[in-house]
Amino acid sequence: MKNEVIHENRIVGASTRRLEDDPLVRGKGRFLDDLRFPDTLAAAFVRSPYAHAAIGAIDTSAALEVPGVVAVLTLDDLRPHLTGDRLVVGLPTKAYLLDVNRPVLARHEVVHVGEPVAVVIAQSRYIAEDAAELVNIDYDPLPVAADCRDALAADASRVHRDQPHNLVAAFDFAYGDVDAAFSSAPHVFRESLWVHRGGSHSLEGRGVAAHYNEVEDRLTVWSSTQSPHVARRLLCDLLGREDDRVRVVTPDLGGGFGPKLVFYPEEIVIALSAILMRRPVKWVEDRREHFVATTQERDQYWDVEIAVDQDARILGIRGALLHDHGAYTARGVNVPYGSGITLPLPYNVPAYRMDISCALTNKVPVTPVRGAGQPQAVFVMERLLDRVARELSLDRAEVRRRNLVTKDQMPCRKPMKLRGGMDIVLDSGDYPATQESALAHAGWDGFRARQEAARAEGRYIGLGLANYVEGTGRGPFESVTVRVSLSGKILVYSGATAMGQSTKTMLAQIVAEQLGKDMSRIEVTTGDTAAITLGFGGFNSRQTVTAGASAHAAAEKVRAKVLKVASDMLKIAESDLDIAGVSIISKSGADVRLRLADVARAAAGLPGFVLPGNAGPGLEATEHVVIDSMSFSNGSAVAEVEVDIETGGVAVRRFTLAHDCGRMINPMIVDGQIVGGIAHGVGNALFEWMGFDANAQPITTTFADYLLVSAAEMPPIEILHEESHSPLNALGVKGVGESGVIPTAAAIASAIEDALAPLGVRIDRAPLTPMTLHALIRKAGTAPAAEHEAAAWRSHAQQIIAKHKGTANV
Repeated sequence: MKNEVIHENRIVGASTRRLEDDPLVRGKGRFLDDLRFPDTLAAAFVRSPYAHAAIGAIDTSAALEVPGVVAVLTLDDLRPHLTGDRLVVGLPTKAYLLDVNRPVLARHEVVHVGEPVAVVIAQSRYIAEDAAELVNIDYDPLPVAADCRDALAADASRVHRDQPHNLVAAFDFAYGDVDAAFSSAPHVFRESLWVHRGGSHSLEGRGVAAHYNEVEDRLTVWSSTQSPHVARRLLCDLLGREDDRVRVVTPDLGGGFGPKLVFYPEEIVIALSAILMRRPVKWVEDRREHFVATTQERDQYWDVEIAVDQDARILGIRGALLHDHGAYTARGVNVPYGSGITLPLPYNVPAYRMDISCALTNKVPVTPVRGAGQPQAVFVMERLLDRVARELSLDRAEVRRRNLVTKDQMPCRKPMKLRGGMDIVLDSGDYPATQESALAHAGWDGFRARQEAARAEGRYIGLGLANYVEGTGRGPFESVTVRVSLSGKILVYSGATAMGQSTKTMLAQIVAEQLGKDMSRIEVTTGDTAAITLGFGGFNSRQTVTAGASAHAAAEKVRAKVLKVASDMLKIAESDLDIAGVSIISKSGADVRLRLADVARAAAGLPGFVLPGNAGPGLEATEHVVIDSMSFSNGSAVAEVEVDIETGGVAVRRFTLAHDCGRMINPMIVDGQIVGGIAHGVGNALFEWMGFDANAQPITTTFADYLLVSAAEMPPIEILHEESHSPLNALGVKGVGESGVIPTAAAIASAIEDALAPLGVRIDRAPLTPMTLHALIRKAGTAPAAEHEAAAWRSHAQQIIAKHKGTANV
């Protein structure tokens, strides 16, 4: 590994121990279900068994007769206490064609299996679950739209019976003269690709607990959310309360991966139930609920073309993306938007057009899962480049060399806009050097000899390559307060949310660098709206960039105040003072030492006395460093696989990732994030299949059917660090939380196709389960039929684009 050289007295850049580990390994973590309150009531939700149905009468009488049941609530019971009955949460865009916000609870229509219709409040979860079975709901099943490819047809079943069609949003990305690029190109290649739906499946599911303090008229909600400040705003809006009357706390999170940044009906229902019951109420999601009620991602169909010259240099890319939006807008169009932006980023693409249609289906709503549309785009781009290499008889790495954005192009402006309207500018990096590092360590040049030897033994091994660029550090800011308490302890409060990615350690390292370098004296509080007024939370590999920048700025201000006050107290120049551990010392070696606690007490002041150093009261600073532009990480992944052609089983034998996330605050944590992302990517490539039947009924709702990668399937991983500091923040950092997942499926797909090249197998989808791959192996050699099938849905996609072209643009 190539790590930044760390000076022995530096904290930033060192692989320090995680602050989070001690309570966790001692069994003292506080996850949502660990919270205990006197007289707590348990909740269980009554969920729709139908993908689409009208709701008539709801009879709760039998459930209410069960001993221990306190209440059974429907939307009719909750509506008088709410300012509205819909969760209006979609990020703004002009691309929307339909308004399909989720209801607090369904009342007249359900549009996916698992949609909540009622909630049972009881003395225990056991009682609540039993009573929920007795709630009698008059359902009238309606036709469903189970496949986004069919959902946009004129005669398709409507996902919502009151909507005129199922096209929820449409937009495009376009720059350069695409038509000219293709009309004059010596070579044009077309691919039809499919990336299937999956979930997040964090170790801990969702959960909510709420307590209403009637004396103070104050509501406290504990939620396993990635965005507590957003949750508080929505609770205040729906309950008509001021934000100082609602507190949202995120306890320890057993993973987030995207779906936990979404605000859900369960959060407002449990919060309001606590107010109505005048007792604490708690709900914890079970795994079955996670499969049918927590948002998912990834079902996308791409019909794409690439135009290249005689030397395999890209002239243009064009195509259509059909995105399964699910039944409601639970976040917006950011997943397909991220896909459309990401596809051309690593390469010089002079002309680009992608028409994007978002189709409603009677399935669980779609929101970001780790990567947020970026892994799909990388899969498509890298499949196109492998096709170019194959058709022109070139090495796959060489095709990429000829097209990668180079170091001397930085900063490199791409003629597209972020969702907030800002320009896309690749801020730093050496993409070709990163690729060469990965290739060298993976043994790319010598692999053909090993492959031929394996084939002689009847073994099919392959090597695959994928490059990526990831937009990280989404702004505009994340708040951080740094305070030196009267005891000398350093307190850090942030709107950032910790969910297993070492956020507290990262913030402590940045603050410790300025305030004594003793992390044991630093206490970090995240995910609590009572601790800091503003915040956005954790998503989009953002917190090291945004919260890190604010922590750095706040710590610098506090350091300056500490030294100014100490200078006045000691009568020594500020320039001759430093902070070491809990003391202020003289740099010159003079026998002078002042406790940080004494400086804090002096800065707190005394009545009628002048504050020392004229530095103002207290040792505290709050910063909201605004960073509108995104910093772009990059990397290159090389996967080596072995395929069993008799079963379709794939073993990933080795995985190499060279990446650049700017300056690393803690290399050990960076490695952990990357390995976790790679594991997620291996699951996306080979295992995770969220199946639905023709009636939009989920058919993989246990881990016996929906497979997750385990330690046994993980390959040896080599991580190579490059560091090109970002010019967009004082620390020079970029995000890394999703870097491992983004190129992994693409690299594995490339490797599988390489392994099966003698059989003529072409990889056009993910995940590649053994059954799927075995079918492709058997189908090899029947290309005309496959081409006919692809041509049919390409024509359908083009008809959709033609029909709706001009209705919306972003």
